[in-house]
Amino acid sequence: MVLVAVFGVALLIAVLLSGLAARTVLSTTFLFLAGGALVSDGFLGLIHITPDSPIVSVTADLALFAVLFTDGMHVAFPKLRAHWKNPARALGLGMPLAFAGMALLTHYLVGLDWTTSFLVGAVLAPTDPVFASAIVGRKEVPSRLRQLLNVESGINDGLALPVVLVLIAAASTGAHAPVDGSAIALELALGLGFGIVGPLLVSQLVRLRLLGAEPKLQPLLPLAVGVVLYAACHLTHANPYLAAFSAGAVLAHVSPQAKEAFEPLGEALAELAKFAALLVFGALLTPSLFAGLSFGGYVAVVLAIVLIRPASLLLSIIGTDFSRREKLTAAWFGPKGFASVVYGLLVLQAGLPQGEEAFTLIAVCIAFSIVAHSSTDVPIARMFRVDDLVGIPDPPKEAIALVGREQPVAGPDRRAD
Repeated sequence: MVLVAVFGVALLIAVLLSGLAARTVLSTTFLFLAGGALVSDGFLGLIHITPDSPIVSVTADLALFAVLFTDGMHVAFPKLRAHWKNPARALGLGMPLAFAGMALLTHYLVGLDWTTSFLVGAVLAPTDPVFASAIVGRKEVPSRLRQLLNVESGINDGLALPVVLVLIAAASTGAHAPVDGSAIALELALGLGFGIVGPLLVSQLVRLRLLGAEPKLQPLLPLAVGVVLYAACHLTHANPYLAAFSAGAVLAHVSPQAKEAFEPLGEALAELAKFAALLVFGALLTPSLFAGLSFGGYVAVVLAIVLIRPASLLLSIIGTDFSRREKLTAAWFGPKGFASVVYGLLVLQAGLPQGEEAFTLIAVCIAFSIVAHSSTDVPIARMFRVDDLVGIPDPPKEAIALVGREQPVAGPDRRAD
């Protein structure tokens, strides 16, 4: 119950500060990370969470399913077909380059074996611009830049997942049984199959005359699909994460109305799941964890953020018509996203021979990335002469006048969203 109380307090503070965070270097993501660390055994000792605590695996599992389900709904097939080249470059070239570059750093600077090094690279390859919302959430930032970051982050979580699972199995061969490739393939195939067939079947049922949801219950239809899918995957050992991502994409394609009705509820549930997992993840960020990373590990973390991601994306978009400013912005905003948080927990739970060393590197890199990217998104967005965050209204002019801060408004720079 203490954990519930801590989460409630953290959620209240995050909501109250979210408007301020949208315009400043403050980050709600960082609040939950810091809050989890503050109340953990490393500081106040209010909650006691260890890597083998059931809450870690349960929270990670549910959170990743919810996030991938909503991420899948952001994959618009018509837009993707029309504007696929730049995201395809980022996913087909930039992501593998980042994956390989991080693996090299991990092996030579941290000393992990090649399999575990590539696992670390796969875990840290996905990006999540949700942690840099001042870029993707502002209308005046060039749409093609926002589209590139949105599509890249929406798809790369799902692309990285099979690689992570295969490498976890491969890295565990020294302590457990040999890798069963057929079992992994069956798990992934079942997950993909459930994710495709489930929404298609539901869309056909909705078309029957005697069936159909009344307006106030329509948002619950995709939620019901997700709950059934989650249970079915765990009962049959199908991969729930691949099922979640594919189901979200298919459902949005075959039933746009269901997607539109579910979107507000889905985004809220995904945010709650993210915050809960981030709080748990933050509780694992103890002083002893940071002390356990070698000097070479910290060098690898810094290079991963300032070199590997920027260089890999810049190489992937050579020859495109992006301006220099757009290229540099896209290259910098590759935060280690929420999927990396959960994949890191999967690595920790797998009991790998070098799992603790890998998790330490992953955790520190995610923490550094969240701080670096969430504190620079607003200043960089200002370079595009953006004043207002989408969905966050300006303070009333009357309130501004009361404190003597009202300034003359002139010129085309003050545009309403």
